[in-house]
Amino acid sequence: MLLFALILALVALGLVLRRLAQHRRAVAALRETIRAGRPLLREDLPGALGPDWDDLCVAIGDLSSELGRIDRQRTGQLAQLEATLGSVQEAVLIIDAHNYVLLANPAFHAIFPKAGRILGERLELALHSDAFLRLVESVREGRARPRQEIEFVDGRGSTWVEATASVIPPFEGGEQPNLLFVLHDITRQKRLEAVRKDFVANVSHELRTPLSVIKGYVETLVDAHDTMPVADRARFLGTIQRHTERLNSLLEDLLALSRLESAQPGLARERVELGQLFAAQLEDIRSRPAAEGHRFALAVDPATPPVLADPLKLGQVLDNLVSNALKYTPRGSRIEIATRIIETDTVEVSVRDDGPGIPAEDLPHIFERFYRVDKGRSREKGGTGLGLSIVKHIVQLHGGKVWAESKPGAGTTFFFTLPPHAPRGETPGGAR
Repeated sequence: MLLFALILALVALGLVLRRLAQHRRAVAALRETIRAGRPLLREDLPGALGPDWDDLCVAIGDLSSELGRIDRQRTGQLAQLEATLGSVQEAVLIIDAHNYVLLANPAFHAIFPKAGRILGERLELALHSDAFLRLVESVREGRARPRQEIEFVDGRGSTWVEATASVIPPFEGGEQPNLLFVLHDITRQKRLEAVRKDFVANVSHELRTPLSVIKGYVETLVDAHDTMPVADRARFLGTIQRHTERLNSLLEDLLALSRLESAQPGLARERVELGQLFAAQLEDIRSRPAAEGHRFALAVDPATPPVLADPLKLGQVLDNLVSNALKYTPRGSRIEIATRIIETDTVEVSVRDDGPGIPAEDLPHIFERFYRVDKGRSREKGGTGLGLSIVKHIVQLHGGKVWAESKPGAGTTFFFTLPPHAPRGETPGGAR
């Protein structure tokens, strides 16, 4: 009897263990189907587990179907938004209530190329800007300004955007609203504004000095013209004349620079023999008082072909470079103009002097407007600070490059190149 009871107990225990194993396998199948996002079929369950499990299969299937429908609808909404916003010039960014990125259009990636693939990532990991994160919070709290300028700083410099933000309804299945940001890239405008401010400040400074001198001397002449000695009067008038000429030179250079930077700079290209052009230019320079005592050399490679260029503007380039060398080299210095052929028939022109040279820290800035290495000496010599900037613009209009090499105490060499043909879209003999 005891043996029979023991057998029954073992059988019952086996049935319980078997049922537990079935339930365990059913739970694993349930977990897998939920992870895969598909309905739980009755065939997925091991054995007959009873009506409760059948009801669970139906509920899980309905839930999976609904979740799939919501996910497909949400994906479709995002796809429609991406298709709609793909051709928009402004950057568009949509984030959810937890700062996860839901959408970023191609214009956004053009402004922030280092952001990488940010879809589904947290905003803090994509855009490293405290100012933008503060804007996000202020939009959520309903206290954001209609438009706000924000600066993003990274390894390549600053990027400025004008941000407009709004709260939009959640996508299908969502509960909390999303945030929409429209970002307009204003980096170029900011840079131009900075250039404009610097230019106005520089022009004002350059005009103030000669005008102050002229005003002071004129007031003295007006007040004391009856009692002033003739020699002093002549010296005053000479000073006024010198500063007036400096003002005139400054205005002429400003007008020349303005024409070169205009939409139609007016290049009149023709075939130019550089040897003949430079020889005639040197003859004119030798006759100037500033060139007295200097030695000049012209070395034109016989293989140098004619170039398609504006001879007047090309002569202006050589004149400015040689005049610059005359200002900064002592009497008796040697100035050499040379040409040679480099790759693809490009002509390279160099103007070399044996003067004091240019410090390394100044070399990258010498083609900037109003930049002077020796400010006092440049003004004393009548320089406007625009000559090398004019050189750069003329050479670039011809499709060439300009640069300088120098070592303090070992002289300076200015180089510029001229391509064998006019840039595409430009016809010989006229402007673009």
